[in-house]
Amino acid sequence: MNARTLSFPGRTAARKAARGSSVGVAARCGLAARGVLYLLIGLIALRIASGDGGGQADRGGALAELAARPMGSLMLWALGLGLVGMAVWRLSEAVFGASGADGHKPGKRLLSAARCVFYAFVAYSVLTFAAGESGSGSGSGDQQSRDVTARALELPGGQWIVGLAGAAVVGAGAWVAGRAALRKYHKHLKLSRMSRRARRFTDVAGVGGGVARGVVFAVVGVFFVRAAVTYEPNEAKGLDDALRTVAETPAGPGLLSLVAAGMALFGVFSFAMARWRRV
Repeated sequence: MNARTLSFPGRTAARKAARGSSVGVAARCGLAARGVLYLLIGLIALRIASGDGGGQADRGGALAELAARPMGSLMLWALGLGLVGMAVWRLSEAVFGASGADGHKPGKRLLSAARCVFYAFVAYSVLTFAAGESGSGSGSGDQQSRDVTARALELPGGQWIVGLAGAAVVGAGAWVAGRAALRKYHKHLKLSRMSRRARRFTDVAGVGGGVARGVVFAVVGVFFVRAAVTYEPNEAKGLDDALRTVAETPAGPGLLSLVAAGMALFGVFSFAMARWRRV
């Protein structure tokens, strides 16, 4: 008997619990909540492309959109709790490993830990907004980006910090778009249980939505790099400003409409993942 065959009952039980039905439900609720956010952001961006103004095409705008609807407060609480579920799921992956052959690799666990921190922050901002704390979740992402950039530039080596962070976001955007285009998400799906129509639908939403999401991330990163080079915090842009900048390109509102549709598609893809993902 070698070391790999040894098993500690407590650890095995904890791992089974982490992968049990409760965490599975949390994961699917989290994916659905993410889908709601991206779908709303995409729809707001489509309104901007049509010249309707549309509000903020970011998380704050999506929350304001929900709050204005009948039973908006209830929907906000449900959305926040769903995102808590996403954070719990990612935490379980960081501690016990994710599903799949390479789910226990240190790199995968570290990525899950980073996702846990991110979604915990998003969940907190949504829940505090639902509780009625103004500015907690619906504040301008663009202004927040400028404020963070300004503080970072004041640090020793601030230009390098902001520049490297922007380059990392550009790289992450390219990585997200590339993996979507190559349909890397297939390894997480229960493909054998999906009909041909379900697979085709998921691929259209996954590729179109993932590529659009990656492109937007990359655009945001480029503006952070620009802010570092010019030493000007106002050059940094959040999601809303990045999308509006797309509308100012030679392709104009048409290109923004494509990107906005892609963001909405990623929301739809998140719903499909909530149904078919292996967790």
